[in-house]
Amino acid sequence: MDYEELVREELRGAAETLRRVAEEQTAAVAELAALVVETLKNGGRVLACGNGGSAADAQHFAAELVGRFETERRPLPAVALTTDTSILTAVGNDYGYEAVFSRQVLALGRGGDLLLALSTSGNSPNVLAAVEAARGLGMRIAVLAGRDGGELALRADAALVVPVRRTCRIQEGHEAALHTICRVVDEAFIAEKGVS
Repeated sequence: MDYEELVREELRGAAETLRRVAEEQTAAVAELAALVVETLKNGGRVLACGNGGSAADAQHFAAELVGRFETERRPLPAVALTTDTSILTAVGNDYGYEAVFSRQVLALGRGGDLLLALSTSGNSPNVLAAVEAARGLGMRIAVLAGRDGGELALRADAALVVPVRRTCRIQEGHEAALHTICRVVDEAFIAEKGVS
């Protein structure tokens, strides 16, 4: 097997996905960034959820907001609903896996907050349940999905749909978009007084 050729093919595939996101989805990413900034400027929080690689992306994004991306600024309120194993296993056991995020949204969310819902298929039942719970609380919905966007894209206030089939390529598009949103957030908050 020619590993170099396989590596070249994979890296070119990743680059092509990012090229498509840059050329076809700039407005969608900008809309998502504006929604995040507006939520945070108005005193809201970002709650993020997803499964598997999307769970990792939710955690990474929350960490960038609470910590920092590249520029010193105040910590910003964000919670990844994917991190508390006691809640996830208790709710999963008592209510079913479909409720692991929606129960947390009902406990932690409030009107003016933003739910960042990630799903490569756009049809993850537990993420859809979280969206419904958030909607009931008056939260806004930001979606990162793939393929055709699924049900999630239809329920979003703003959505990025990476229109490719492979899960890894969708996730690469999501990661690049999330880093771009973090850069916008840094720019929006860097001018504030009281950076610590």
